[in-house]
Amino acid sequence: MKLTHRTVAENDIPVICSWAENQDELFYFFPRAIYPLTPEQLREAIAQRKNSVVVELEGQPVAFANFYKWENGGTCSIGNVIVSPEARNQGVARFLMEQMCSIAFREHKASEVTVSCFNSNAAGLLLYPKLGFQPFAIEERQDKAGKRVALIHMRLSGQ
Repeated sequence: MKLTHRTVAENDIPVICSWAENQDELFYFFPRAIYPLTPEQLREAIAQRKNSVVVELEGQPVAFANFYKWENGGTCSIGNVIVSPEARNQGVARFLMEQMCSIAFREHKASEVTVSCFNSNAAGLLLYPKLGFQPFAIEERQDKAGKRVALIHMRLSGQ
C-alpha cells in the first residue's frame, strides 16, 4: 500500500465531504459543521486553517487533516481529521498523523503537537496514544443533541 500526501485541492473538497457517513462522524471530524457537510462549510474551515493535507492511496484521496492553531516554535493543533470509510483500519490515519506531526515540527518548529478527541470516538482514542500522544486535559462539551460529552486533549512533545 503506497500512501502519499499533498496539499488539498478544490476537486478534493466534495470527496472529503462525503466521508462523514452520519452526524456522529461529522461531529468528531468537524464539530461546528451541520450534517450533511457541504463544500461551502469545508472551504470556509480550510480558509481559516493552515496546512490542509490530503493523503492519497493509489492516486485517490483517502484522508484529510489540517492545523486550527499553529505557532512557530510553539503549539500546532491538528483538527478536521478524517479517513474515508473504505480506507479505515489500514494504517491511513497513522500515516496522516505522522505527516501532520512532521509538518508541525519541520515547518513550524513546533515544540508540541496537540490533538483533541471526543470520548465516544474509540478509533481516535485508540490511535493517538499509539503515536505517542498523552492526555493532558478533559473539557466538557455538548454534542448536537445537547448531551454532555468529554473532549480529551492530547499532546506530543517535540523530539
